[in-house]
Amino acid sequence: MLEAKKLNMRYNDKIALKDLSFSVAPGEIFCLLGQNGAGKTTTINIFLGLLEPTSGEALINNSSITSDSSIRSSIAYIPEIVQLYGNLSGLENLDFFSRLAGFNYNEEELSQYLIKANLQPEAFKQKLSTYSKGMRQKVGIAIALAKNATYILMDEPTSGLDPKASVEFANTCKELSANGVGVLMATHDIFNAVNICARIGIMKEGTLVHIAETENISAQELQELYIKTI
Repeated sequence: MLEAKKLNMRYNDKIALKDLSFSVAPGEIFCLLGQNGAGKTTTINIFLGLLEPTSGEALINNSSITSDSSIRSSIAYIPEIVQLYGNLSGLENLDFFSRLAGFNYNEEELSQYLIKANLQPEAFKQKLSTYSKGMRQKVGIAIALAKNATYILMDEPTSGLDPKASVEFANTCKELSANGVGVLMATHDIFNAVNICARIGIMKEGTLVHIAETENISAQELQELYIKTI
């Protein structure tokens, strides 16, 4: 279980998070939806251990991120723009970052992770500089799978994706969920949030204002709720 317990974050006189609480179960895809400045990225950065909350706890399997840094190895992060080495191929990037995480895979094993991330095989040995954003994301997902991450944190992952890439990304996320990988996603993309996530939390000024289950709400209804909220 990934869990936020009454997270508060203050930057000088600015309140970034206020009593933020939610949980993400294994295999669940949970979206934080909100405008820029709502606190989504701050929340992600706390779970990554990049920020220490003013108060409250960020927990994974009941262990605090702040007091037990070893549990961060169970988390992978996919930012809006995946930073990889353009002069290396997808396969070489996966090999490099897997080794950094302490794993040593052969080429066949690396290829299997790229296949699971739905990267087309003809691109495995092409340089990353030739990849689209969607293809880079797939390598990022393969890296997360190769390091055996139980949770993947994503910040605006659908920004800039064309419709085909968005559908592929949604399908990949659903496959991750089916395999027990939990996903915490920060986004302002209402349509993709409804299409990808099981639950959606709407944030405003650092506070979680609403939580909706996507099986009970349409994109139109969510948009109307979101507009009323902000």
